Amino acid sequence: MEKYYSLLKSSLKDKSSVMTEIINLEAIQHLPKGTEFFVSDLHGEYGAFDYLLRNGSGIIRKKIDEYFGEDLSDSDKDEMALLIYYPTKQIALMREYRGSIYVEQYLEQVLPNLVKLLQYMGSKYTRSKVRKLLPSQFSYIIEELVAEIERSAYKEQYFQVMIDKIVQLDQLENLVEALSKVLQSLAVDHLHVVGDIFDRGPEPDLILDRLASLRSVDVQWGNHDVTWMGAMSGSLICMVNIVRISARYNNLRLIEESYGINLRPLIAYSQAYYQPKPAFVPILDEGNITEEESNLLNQLQQATAVLQFKLEDALIERRPDFQLDHRRLFRKIDFKETRIHLGEKMYPLRDFNATCINPEKPDELTSEEIEILEQLRRNFLASERLKRHVDFLFEHGSMYLSYNNMLLYHGCIPMHDNGDFKSLRIGQILYRGKSLLDFYEEMIRQAYRNPTADNDLATDLFWYLWVGECSSLFGKTAMTTFERYYIEDKATHKEEKNAYYRLRQRPDICEGILEEFGLEKESHIVNGHTPVREIDGENPIKAEGKLLVIDGGFAKGYQKKTGLAGYTLVSNSYGLELVAHKAFKNVTSILKGDSGIISRKRLIERATERKRVKDTSIGKQLA
Repeated sequence: MEKYYSLLKSSLKDKSSVMTEIINLEAIQHLPKGTEFFVSDLHGEYGAFDYLLRNGSGIIRKKIDEYFGEDLSDSDKDEMALLIYYPTKQIALMREYRGSIYVEQYLEQVLPNLVKLLQYMGSKYTRSKVRKLLPSQFSYIIEELVAEIERSAYKEQYFQVMIDKIVQLDQLENLVEALSKVLQSLAVDHLHVVGDIFDRGPEPDLILDRLASLRSVDVQWGNHDVTWMGAMSGSLICMVNIVRISARYNNLRLIEESYGINLRPLIAYSQAYYQPKPAFVPILDEGNITEEESNLLNQLQQATAVLQFKLEDALIERRPDFQLDHRRLFRKIDFKETRIHLGEKMYPLRDFNATCINPEKPDELTSEEIEILEQLRRNFLASERLKRHVDFLFEHGSMYLSYNNMLLYHGCIPMHDNGDFKSLRIGQILYRGKSLLDFYEEMIRQAYRNPTADNDLATDLFWYLWVGECSSLFGKTAMTTFERYYIEDKATHKEEKNAYYRLRQRPDICEGILEEFGLEKESHIVNGHTPVREIDGENPIKAEGKLLVIDGGFAKGYQKKTGLAGYTLVSNSYGLELVAHKAFKNVTSILKGDSGIISRKRLIERATERKRVKDTSIGKQLA
């Protein structure tokens, strides 16, 4: 604590103020640690993510049970919980089915219970911290209500007059909505997002808006996230890849409407040179589209695939250190016979359109393509909203995070079969383990600071993180996008995983990773990226509890494979708990009585003594 004394002296006006702050900091150390949430692989599924934040992954309903016990019926508890999760919509639904008089009576009746719950849930935090969560227009009223909820007979009239006046001024609904949002905030003290906010889902932009509104959040970048970050750092191949994936999953709305990026020149180009082909039929997780819409997405996907492979060929040529020469697939094509030589075999190519490819120089862009790509670059870099979102990812994100005896990263720590860390050589320097992830982060931050440079090493590393064998975000021998489009034989589609994914089952391997990153052996690793196939008996808890994989399938397209719709890892003062989710349909189904999306909880670790702030990373900074 002494090291803060001089800092406090310089920022506070007198000795008395310094002493008060020291007492405050020491007292805070002995409060229970706040509740941390860990989620991963949100994949643009805003509705499910928003619902989890609103209900605290079941925490709010649990707190209602703890506090009110048998004083309230289960139906009353459920109704109060829904009011807290979706106050505006729940009140509107009540008014529609039961009338305005009932709504006013109900809200007046439930208000004291909301205040009691606020007092209960806020009791583990300082009054100052709770006060900061209160909306300014109701701050004084809520503080007074909380202070007087356990009122004496002398203040009974004072309390009731406050409520009566709130009703008289037609502020009851607004106050209930404000209290509900404070309760939501108290349920989650800190949120960790272990990668992949982006992917095939339609609303990553709304997820990022929501994250930016939170008071305490961090992100460990995923492979899909870095492609968007790469696009805003000037990487043309990342931009083209984003458009291709968006066309594949019928998600152009995100690019064109949410981010205001004009794709019309690129679409016109694709329609001029490509005809719809079966291999490029868009994949729909839900809903239907017209034949015209399907054809547009099909043609755009073809055009961007060819552009991507051209740009990739040129990138591989200028980056021999990436050791990706085997992925210069256009160089392996017999254009006359429309077939490709891979390994020891020749494979016919299906639905392959070489109209815009020069067989002698397959990486060569036409003058029309150069102009279209330059337009695309300008349009991406001009998107103010996307710039804000990528700014947020760089400000709050990292390749990995050590926090409260937990090591968080999205993909893997590349390894050899014997458990040694796999290295990437750039020039004369080898990077492996922690130094590899530090190198990646340093370089891509450098690239973002200079988006006009598009062929430098820092910018090219965004693509390596997407496809590279030694990428901690990819972790496979090859990205077989080309094979899946153009080759019928599914044996060529296989993407062999890095040894890490097999070795992470072993406690000694996990202990070695923890040691590499400066953590004690008793710490935990939190990992995303690979969906856990619980439906096939896979366990998300690995290496005797040292490693936890929390990708349970937020993305609708993965839910049939996992049997679930995601996980939330919850760390509170009592220990660690893994919460599994059922599929989220929509808000209406929740409000009309769906049991919610929490399917089951499993205890991973129970603390022998309740953890305090002094046991956390923040506590160590204050010590």
